[in-house]
Amino acid sequence: MTHPIHRRSVLAAGLALAAEPALAAGEAIVRVALRTTKGVVTLDLEAARAPITTRNFLRYVDMGRFDGSAFYRAARVAGAPQLGVVEGGLREDPAKLLRPIAHESTLMTGLSHKDGTISMARHAPGTATADFFICVGDQPTFDADVPTHDAEGGYAAFGQVVDGMDLVREMLAMPTSPYARTAEMKGQMLDPPVPILTARRVARA
Repeated sequence: MTHPIHRRSVLAAGLALAAEPALAAGEAIVRVALRTTKGVVTLDLEAARAPITTRNFLRYVDMGRFDGSAFYRAARVAGAPQLGVVEGGLREDPAKLLRPIAHESTLMTGLSHKDGTISMARHAPGTATADFFICVGDQPTFDADVPTHDAEGGYAAFGQVVDGMDLVREMLAMPTSPYARTAEMKGQMLDPPVPILTARRVARA
């Protein structure tokens, strides 16, 4: 399977870097709820295992920058349309993006791209900002290459959907537009996108 994730270009210098959100001592998991117009997707973020990526995502959450964003892309696997990824975020909105973060590969974190895993979209390692994707079905091709020990490869998995995976699967199957800004995204843009109304930290039961 070829990687369906849209590669992000490096941001221009000078974008503001917000202060990192505090994590309570020993806080291994942080729960976040993405409330959309179709329901809620609840995530458990791996603060202990993927601290750089989790802190970055929480900056956008705590600053309200995901409010009014959207799930906008459904990249389905050829020949197996029930599998793929659903992508969301800010779509390179320069008014809301913060600086890119260092890449935390799956070799570094011990995580893997399983069904329901949330991971960062990016161009090259070290260019991830605000856009993310959720796996529908296991996606081992997004992991770093273990045989070659390529620690900079793959994508940065940093959490898991714990509620609302039915909605993610529904979004993967929604209609898409035949048009896109890039050839690799043609036929993958949700038409219409699914708005993210709010993104908030929530207490774990």
